[in-house]
Amino acid sequence: MEEHSDSHSTIKVAGFLAGPVAFLLVSSLVSADFISPGANKVLGVAAWMIVWWITEAAPIPITALLPLILFPFLGVMKMSEAAAPYANPIIFLFMGGFMIALGLEKHRLHERIALNLIRITGTSGNGIILGFMIATGFISMWISNTATAMMMLPIAISVIDLLKTNKGNTPETESKGERNFGIGLMLIIAYAANIGGIATIIGTPPNVVFVGLLDQFYQQKIPFGKWMLIGFPLSLILLASCYLIITFIFPNHLKKVHGSDELIKNKLMELGNLRKEEKLVMMIFGITSLLWIFQQAINFLLGKDMLNDTNIAMMGGSLMFLVPSSLKEFKFLLHWRDTEKLSWGILILFGGGLCLAQGLSNAGIIQAVGAIIAEQGSAVNWLLFGLITASVFITEVMSNVALVQIFIPVVFGIATNLGLNPILLGLPVTLGASMAFMFPVATPPNAIVFSSGHMKVKDMMKAGFALNIVSILLIYLFARTAIEWVFG
Repeated sequence: MEEHSDSHSTIKVAGFLAGPVAFLLVSSLVSADFISPGANKVLGVAAWMIVWWITEAAPIPITALLPLILFPFLGVMKMSEAAAPYANPIIFLFMGGFMIALGLEKHRLHERIALNLIRITGTSGNGIILGFMIATGFISMWISNTATAMMMLPIAISVIDLLKTNKGNTPETESKGERNFGIGLMLIIAYAANIGGIATIIGTPPNVVFVGLLDQFYQQKIPFGKWMLIGFPLSLILLASCYLIITFIFPNHLKKVHGSDELIKNKLMELGNLRKEEKLVMMIFGITSLLWIFQQAINFLLGKDMLNDTNIAMMGGSLMFLVPSSLKEFKFLLHWRDTEKLSWGILILFGGGLCLAQGLSNAGIIQAVGAIIAEQGSAVNWLLFGLITASVFITEVMSNVALVQIFIPVVFGIATNLGLNPILLGLPVTLGASMAFMFPVATPPNAIVFSSGHMKVKDMMKAGFALNIVSILLIYLFARTAIEWVFG
């Protein structure tokens, strides 16, 4: 473990030094008039950011601030132009989503929803796995996949521990079934947390980055409800595939996990009856979700565009701070100190990605790369399949947010040069960036469940590779059918 830590530190040190060196090399070796004046400086900043993002040599949000610092200094953009992407409406959409998630977490409403869903699916080995999958997938649609996995892990470990105290009559069979059950339960939590996030725009950061870039480059907006027309059915099919793959590769043959129903009941009893705070949070969450889904119909009835995803999200998030749980004691559902847990770094990261993309676009670099790839003349079908496959496998070793921020502008350039709707190429690639199932380092949920000690890397790779292949095929199928129907 120490050796791994040392090698990791060496990579960070090398990356820390390589970032500014890459900037100096690229900006000095590339001609000052390459594509457009100043393009060499933009490429230099991009190289610096990519090196630091991949090696995580500096905190990822700090790397995202480099364009804000360097673009005005290098004369690439005015300060007001460089700062504008950091206040993009999409960032406030996600901020509102974060605030709503804080309300759910603080009052443990997400835990109550999860426990009730698990209770419905039964106490057999596969029934418990199914229950955890549905609960994790649903919660992850609204709350960060990391927080969802962290919440589900201790509940799952309690269920696995029950097996150790309730062994059957055939220890050999039981011990293999027990191990497979543990692996299956851990994997389903990680995978469902990743898959659930694709169902909604706010479910996972890559979705928000894509929507922001699309608006920035093409002034096209994807409404919340329209995204769900694609994301929700795709996530359901992927979850079903995930369940079948895990229960096939790791069969447990457990007819009943004794004591699991009591465990779930006890945990629900700990939560007690539905409290006033939970009811209020549920009401705000429900109203916000309904407004997101039906905003177009409401705007049509009102005869003006009063509602949009961002103002709905900020309304829901703000209500968490404005609705009193006790007016007499002047207590509210959330207090400002609760925002210490809000992922401010992610919001800065979005801004940095949008600012870098704006610089690359202004310099004509994205359009040039897109033209080069488009000139290769490969069939659109093969190109689309290749882009999805690249996105799925690259995200195994690279942050999915960074991947989307770097890759999507290039995909947009290709779409423009081929005369295609950018959504038809960009959305499948974005969905592919959330499909990292093979390695513990690929996503935080993978790392969280791997740390439980209930599986080996080869177990995750075995199920993960199969799910990667299935996800590539399903996303490609959706790209050629549903995405074309909805956005074509």
